[in-house]
Amino acid sequence: MSTPSRRTLTGLVTGAAVLAAVGAGAVAVDLTGSDAPATAQVALAADASPGNLRQSTHLSVDAATRAAQAALRAAQQKNQRVSVAVVDRDGNTLVTLRGDGAGPQSYDSAERKAFTAVSWNAPTTELGKRLASAPQLADIPGTLFLGGGVPVTTGGAPVAGIGVAGAPSGDLDEEFARAGAAELSR
Repeated sequence: MSTPSRRTLTGLVTGAAVLAAVGAGAVAVDLTGSDAPATAQVALAADASPGNLRQSTHLSVDAATRAAQAALRAAQQKNQRVSVAVVDRDGNTLVTLRGDGAGPQSYDSAERKAFTAVSWNAPTTELGKRLASAPQLADIPGTLFLGGGVPVTTGGAPVAGIGVAGAPSGDLDEEFARAGAAELSR
């Protein structure tokens, strides 16, 4: 019995790869015709038909900036030194403003409050109350269940979150975050 040559084995492996790719939905297969070992170049097609796509609404950077500035102004009117963060629907930070004299912890806390509010589509004061029955929620990375985060919604669905941190109470932080959200409805 003869041993198959390296070229024959390469051809078999390449053929199997091509068959597997075609079976997986490949749309193009190009086998080179050179004397070099055959290689397969496979282009896979994703089905991007309308039934497989979902449109999502995100807050613009301009709107996020206006909201953050309104929240910061509301805090300044009450002589509070805070940081404000606005995150998009996916929890990615769009804008963060650190007010004059805001504590160093406020920057990160504002982002985490905004992330928490948009993640659960609820103010963080409300979410903080849920910790009594589900304390493990506090273990989720990036979250902060202290007052000061509010979701921004359209059609009942969250599109952003606004977080404020640095005032002496979560109630004040939330008041300022709500002022930022109110700016978006003008």
